[in-house]
Amino acid sequence: MNRFSFTQLLTALPSPHMVLDLKLNYVAANPAYVAAVGRAETDLVGRNLFDLFPNEGAEGRRLRESIARVIATGRPDTLAYIHYRIPAAGTQGGFEDRYWSAVHSPLLDEDGQVAFVLQNTVDITELVRLREVAALPFQGSAAEVALVERAREAETAYSASLSGSTDFRRLFQQSPSMVAVLQGASHIVTFANDTLQRFMDGRELVGLPARQILPQAEQSGLFAAMDEVWQSGEAVAFEAQALVLPNGRSSYVDVSLQPIRDTAGRTQGIFVQAADRTEAVRAGERQRLLLDELNHRVKNTLSAVQSIARQSLFGGKPLHLARETFENRIRALSLAHNALSARHWEAVDLSVILEQELAMHDSPGRIVCQGPHVLLDSKPAIAMALVLHELSSNAGKYGALSRSDGQLVVEWRRPTDGGLELIWRETGGIGGQGQIEDGFGMRMLRRIVEGELDGTLEISATDAQYICRIKVRSI
Repeated sequence: MNRFSFTQLLTALPSPHMVLDLKLNYVAANPAYVAAVGRAETDLVGRNLFDLFPNEGAEGRRLRESIARVIATGRPDTLAYIHYRIPAAGTQGGFEDRYWSAVHSPLLDEDGQVAFVLQNTVDITELVRLREVAALPFQGSAAEVALVERAREAETAYSASLSGSTDFRRLFQQSPSMVAVLQGASHIVTFANDTLQRFMDGRELVGLPARQILPQAEQSGLFAAMDEVWQSGEAVAFEAQALVLPNGRSSYVDVSLQPIRDTAGRTQGIFVQAADRTEAVRAGERQRLLLDELNHRVKNTLSAVQSIARQSLFGGKPLHLARETFENRIRALSLAHNALSARHWEAVDLSVILEQELAMHDSPGRIVCQGPHVLLDSKPAIAMALVLHELSSNAGKYGALSRSDGQLVVEWRRPTDGGLELIWRETGGIGGQGQIEDGFGMRMLRRIVEGELDGTLEISATDAQYICRIKVRSI
């Protein structure tokens, strides 16, 4: 504000006004204030309020606290009644009792911060003194005395309510739940607590209508529910309400909408309480997916066990050999499950499965495995585990790993068109003995590679080497 214009305005005000800076030094005082305190403006400006008018008692503390509240909150503060002694005019060091009513208002700078405090002071000393003669019938001062008494009562009530409302507001402000108060049919936000502010990424909410804050929620039914509460006065609640926030983040909240009524029972606003359920909802979704996946895996595992049992035990082998074959294949299945479980059933590297299958063969220096990292999901991982078990079991019984001069090289790569190509090569003068026996072993390999993996299986054997080539289109 222009300094000249402000000075004109301050001078023109009929009631006492003065301005303090943040150190409580006088900046300006109008003629009405100068007359009320009996000091010239030049005696005031630049001097500290409490140096000129000292008061170490309760009333002095009340005055300090009132001004401090204005500076701290940026809101006006009222002292409806205050007893404050000031230096008596025409005396040397004398004081006189005076009674005042004061309103302190913030004056803000361009950044919206409190720069000065404006005090409007009214001297009500004469009204207070009328109490002494209020009982005399000819004085006719009952209204004035009642005014003073009401001022006292109002000040006491105001102080109590301020403390109570501040504590009450603080409870809502610090509540772990999101709390807001909406006013009017447009649902204007008049209060939003800290939790709600954080949920909305610190966005300013007070003074905005709810539809402007969350335009994406129009189709969710939330605003229709607010309209219903406003019109009917009946509470409404939602559980796990899906919301899209202005930053694009999807969330789920429990929302309770309670009507706020005046003394006549009319709805004046809506009390909103909400809790962020996003993590709980997503955890529930993950749990359902895991249960579905578990059911699927259990069915697949049981199907695999059933197939292994059927073709291991009913292939015409002696019972003890069939039993041994069955147990070894179940062990291969179990190892694949263990590898997947260690990685939360997300994916397992092909090299891990291969190492598990070859670990039982004590053949240092005779086994070479090389290839890139290939992560397998649960289904192809279990399928490859059974395939590699058949190949390693055959190599240990009849092939390269059954002879001291045998060599095994396993190589795999990722073709440019995707998928997987694995070559199992045994060498060392094994001859035709290295071939996988006819019957279940070969049928199982073909069923898994061509059926479950949607690939191809090629086996070639000579006197010098035994080669199994597996190609999988997608894995």
